[in-house]
Amino acid sequence: MTKTELLYEGKAKKIWKTEDENLLISEFKDSLTAFNGEKKSSEEGKGALNNQISTELFKYLDKKGIPTHYVDTIDDNNMLHKAAEVIKIEVIVRNIATGSLSKNLGIEDKTVLPFTLVEFDYKNDALGDPKLNDQHCLILNLVNDVSELDYIRFMARRINTLLVEFYAGLDIKVVDFKIEFGRDKDGNIILIDELSPDNFRLWDAKTDEKLDKDRFRQGLGGLTEAYRQVLDRIKNR
Repeated sequence: MTKTELLYEGKAKKIWKTEDENLLISEFKDSLTAFNGEKKSSEEGKGALNNQISTELFKYLDKKGIPTHYVDTIDDNNMLHKAAEVIKIEVIVRNIATGSLSKNLGIEDKTVLPFTLVEFDYKNDALGDPKLNDQHCLILNLVNDVSELDYIRFMARRINTLLVEFYAGLDIKVVDFKIEFGRDKDGNIILIDELSPDNFRLWDAKTDEKLDKDRFRQGLGGLTEAYRQVLDRIKNR
């Protein structure tokens, strides 16, 4: 499968058309952004690490019955996947309070939440990805009906349960993460995008060392080393 035309370039990936209209290639970039693009940089090898980590997690979820867009990994930086119509909802799943949740609601940092919190953000950079409730989603025609939102929430919680269990075996806490869904050619809602430390907060279970993009957001350094540590733990499990 080969790239034929650049379909879209985002902050972390280029999306390419292929000779098959139902398949696309994601090319993972080394670029880094935070705070809605206000902070920018790049780290050599980051894209390859994100591709490889995402590959392992998509394969794991596929085996557990989660429908995803993943098809194959072409090389270090390129992933082949199903074409999907993106549902413009960023699904935020939280297990431990930190970041914007602590800042906006005054919940003490590192507080374990009494249940898994699922939030929706509008996938719209120009508007700053504002929070959504169910009525917003319907008014904006982001889904067909409330049952689709219920399904997305159900799948988000199921994915969380599986990944918390997966990472616990690697001595890593899943603090929170952002995932996206889309519709395949048959209209089925499937998990898309990526499953990397760019979109996950991952802490070492013993030390709470940050193994994710907060190392860039907070100027801690050592981002690729942290991502490499996550990948090594996955491969050595």
